[in-house]
Amino acid sequence: MSVPVSKNDEVVVDIVGLTHEGEGVGRADGFTLFIQGALPGERVRARVLKVKKQYGYAKLQELVAASPDRVEAPCPIYMQCGGCQLQHMDYDAQLRWKRQHVVDNLERIGKLRVAAGEGGDSGDVIVHPAIGMDKPWHYRNKAQVPIGMVPEAGRAADGSASVRDMRLVAGFYARGSHRIIDMDQCLIQHSVNDEIVAEVKAVGRELGITAYDEETGRGLLRHVMARVGFVSGEAMVVLVTNGQRIPQVERWVERIRETIPGVTSIVQNVNTRKTNVIFGDETRVLWGSDVIYDELDGIRFAISARSFYQVNPVQTVELYRKAVEYAGLTGSETVIDAYCGIGTISLFLARQAGRVYGVEIVPEAIEDARRNAALNEIGNAEFEAGPAEVVIPRWRQEGIVPDVIVVDPPRKGCDEALLETILAMRPERVVYVSCNPSTLARDLRVLEDGGYRTVEVQPVDMFPWTVHVESVILMVRK
Repeated sequence: MSVPVSKNDEVVVDIVGLTHEGEGVGRADGFTLFIQGALPGERVRARVLKVKKQYGYAKLQELVAASPDRVEAPCPIYMQCGGCQLQHMDYDAQLRWKRQHVVDNLERIGKLRVAAGEGGDSGDVIVHPAIGMDKPWHYRNKAQVPIGMVPEAGRAADGSASVRDMRLVAGFYARGSHRIIDMDQCLIQHSVNDEIVAEVKAVGRELGITAYDEETGRGLLRHVMARVGFVSGEAMVVLVTNGQRIPQVERWVERIRETIPGVTSIVQNVNTRKTNVIFGDETRVLWGSDVIYDELDGIRFAISARSFYQVNPVQTVELYRKAVEYAGLTGSETVIDAYCGIGTISLFLARQAGRVYGVEIVPEAIEDARRNAALNEIGNAEFEAGPAEVVIPRWRQEGIVPDVIVVDPPRKGCDEALLETILAMRPERVVYVSCNPSTLARDLRVLEDGGYRTVEVQPVDMFPWTVHVESVILMVRK
């Protein structure tokens, strides 16, 4: 069958859905076109950019009929920056779409039957409306910002434009590229993070610091990471460098301390590898503490430079409270927390469980988890470093029999061996915390086939204005 459109054609299409990356899905004579910036229910004029056998990409040229869910994006660099994907969509509409995105994956990949409403047949999975935020801006407690260089336009002697100097920039990558969009303010970041990035950039420019170049592997400053405790007000600055030595490092420290009063930790991370992985293995304190402190629901956490700590503390409390509710704890249960990180969910669980065992592959995270348990005088939580699929079977041999297993895996989902371990240990309940609906649905299918039933799903909007959605799921043994 021939493709009905060609590159550079202008077509008028009806938008019938959104992809998991937030692109509008249109149909031109039955042929699928993905169009950035278009919303379901709209009719748009678009220019075809690329054509493949089954689908193509097009650029939005004109709104012929706009969706009632369309809003004006408040961010001035929204169309260039790749950090957010849904600022042109009304917030309530985003929440509805995120719930439906979870439902679609459960039905298509997980082959699960989702209840039409809050009720449904006894075998149907209940998917609740997504929990949103009252104030869905400035919610991020962490910024990881790449540093780059761009030409500074000047004037030649004859008055024509010329490139005079290279200028340090810091911002997020443009959509689908590694080109940095310089920014002064991010509407989803805590304002302190913006101040830290701006100050690092200003000092770097003054001192003539070079940025790391991915092509050549030369240049010093790779990333700046800023972290702030929403409850404590403490802030951390991490300079990720391509080399050990930072010129005039005392000046950096002095200026950051003068400008941002809440900073209690200034850290250097050394990454000399030719990679786009942000952190290297060596971290050293330049000034202050190696951690900052913050609280979630009354539990204090020490957070180091490389700790995994959820970036939206307001919604994290919602998510973890729901995980504890689904665990159904009465005070006597044994709980295993796989992928426990720095012990965040573990310590929430420990307040209501008999005993909690946490496992995590990153040794530094386990050190943090133990420190956090001691910090909160929680004595019924134990932590061990190693792969969950190796450590948990050994615990089983040692006689540890969990009533509940909680998993909070990375985007790739659970390791296959861990799923087999869960099925072998046969806990009464499995609580799955997911940041990726497609791998979630895949893993639920494995657990369903192994004797578990998915009871209910609670989507939580951890990342407003982006396409990401977190979910917490209750499964019970059949």
